[in-house]
Amino acid sequence: MQYLVGNTSYTLDDIGKKLGISRRTMFRYLDTFKSAGYVVQRIGEGRYRLAVSGSSKMNLSKIVYFTEEEAYVVNRLIDALDNTNAMKQGLKRKLAAVYDSTSIGDYIDNKENSENIGVLANAIRSKRSVVLKDYSSSHSGVTKDYRVEPFKFNTNYIDFWAYDLADGINKRFKVARIGSVEYLEVHWRNEDKHEYEPMDVFRIHGFVPSHVKIRLSYVAKNLLVEEYPMAESGLSKDGVDHWIWEGDVNGMDGVGRFALGLPKQVEILEGEELKCYLRENAEYIIESRIALKL
Repeated sequence: MQYLVGNTSYTLDDIGKKLGISRRTMFRYLDTFKSAGYVVQRIGEGRYRLAVSGSSKMNLSKIVYFTEEEAYVVNRLIDALDNTNAMKQGLKRKLAAVYDSTSIGDYIDNKENSENIGVLANAIRSKRSVVLKDYSSSHSGVTKDYRVEPFKFNTNYIDFWAYDLADGINKRFKVARIGSVEYLEVHWRNEDKHEYEPMDVFRIHGFVPSHVKIRLSYVAKNLLVEEYPMAESGLSKDGVDHWIWEGDVNGMDGVGRFALGLPKQVEILEGEELKCYLRENAEYIIESRIALKL
């Protein structure tokens, strides 16, 4: 956008070289600018200029777009800044200016989990214990309080790792299942025991990885990257219309669910455990359908 505003000397090829992007990507950006209310003027051979239409309201949210989860994370990061930081309110104002319907800050302030995440983040920073009040456990099926030492958030603040002081083991807790969080002025006493299970690109935790290699159609490859962005690093081209994804996974649930949803688009090249997982689930589906017909 900066190169195109008032442009009189750069061609699209010039700008593409400066930014390291293709000509095709440049034209895709131009289409995006047009849909957001900008006027893209052609001023010469291969040269374009950007202006604002007087009759069309500019909608920056179509260019600078945040999902709800992204907006949540951005606001928590801004909120973590000290109130004396001059940038804090400036960042809030700029984000709010992009969204004319709802300020991201207002959206976050109304989230049920916002206060709990704030207390947990503070406890992690200051290395303090907390009490998870009225936590609804899916394993035990009961609601109770947990006294823990929280030490690591996972993707998008959906869950976090904490050391359960009663059981003496590390556990993963879901933020949405917490009633409230009570901050305790008690320092961690078990930091040397804090350990979290690493997460694979399919967001599955575990310590014993298995190697998997799958062949994907073009459609499956696109869906894989859209649903699991971290999987892109394991992709390689295989001919004209196919791709190979290869890597370690911590369990079959993530990659298995993906493959089950695209049975004609995904081929298993390596991974006996994955093949068994798919076979068992396919047999279960077939048997369930037969039972329903009977």
